[in-house]
Amino acid sequence: MKFIQILALAVSAIHGAAHAAPDLPLVGDVHAPLSVAPPEIPEGGWFTSAELGAITTSGNTSGTSITGKIDARHETENWSHEFVVSGFFKEDEYEDDDGNIEKSKSAERFAASAKASLKLLGAGRRAFILGSHVNDRFGAYTRYSSVAIGHGSNWFNTGDKSLDVEIGPGYFAGERASGEEESGLTVRGAAQFRWRVSPSAYFAQTISVEKGTSNTHSVAETSLSTKINSTMQMKAGFSARNDTSVPTGKKNTDTQTSLTMVYSF
Repeated sequence: MKFIQILALAVSAIHGAAHAAPDLPLVGDVHAPLSVAPPEIPEGGWFTSAELGAITTSGNTSGTSITGKIDARHETENWSHEFVVSGFFKEDEYEDDDGNIEKSKSAERFAASAKASLKLLGAGRRAFILGSHVNDRFGAYTRYSSVAIGHGSNWFNTGDKSLDVEIGPGYFAGERASGEEESGLTVRGAAQFRWRVSPSAYFAQTISVEKGTSNTHSVAETSLSTKINSTMQMKAGFSARNDTSVPTGKKNTDTQTSLTMVYSF
């Protein structure tokens, strides 16, 4: 698996870079309790997490699926920036009528987003601008780009539970699997709930909804993370993407269940 070897080398390089920069923030001691608040990042500092999961099957059913994600945050006195890149790939192997082994892709999705939040609206309040883009070769929308602005606030934080909510107008442009292009104004609402289940377990639920004139685009992600050591976590996740208006032959909802290793530095 040449692809996995390349990823392994990349993770090793990242690990070496993290140790070469001791001023980067640490996740904390493995025995320390998890916090629902994001990690404290020094002025001008970065906090990055990278996750990777892969499944290979052989025998009567053969195939490979790979999912990965990189989430990087940067903090200044007045601004908070977040950049997220993710991908999902699945390839199946089958035997044709002549006994030859053939390969067929059944999933190929790449997504990227960038968000800037202004922190001058008081404690727990912010103004933000968000841009995102998704390429999904087998989805109802093969291309979906959106931009939104709005206001976000922390509705409550009890120490072990926290809820953040965002709302604001936006604009989207996309291409359906049928080749038809769409664009228009939207209203976006989003929420993130975080819960420290135990000193070593962390639950997160996020949902975002973009309501347009021709389609409502929704994304929900559920995850449960468990600490392995000070920088490694095991994460079980489930995500669902839904579009109310899809081309003929396409389903409204795509789901993905994953088990990944998360490395933070």
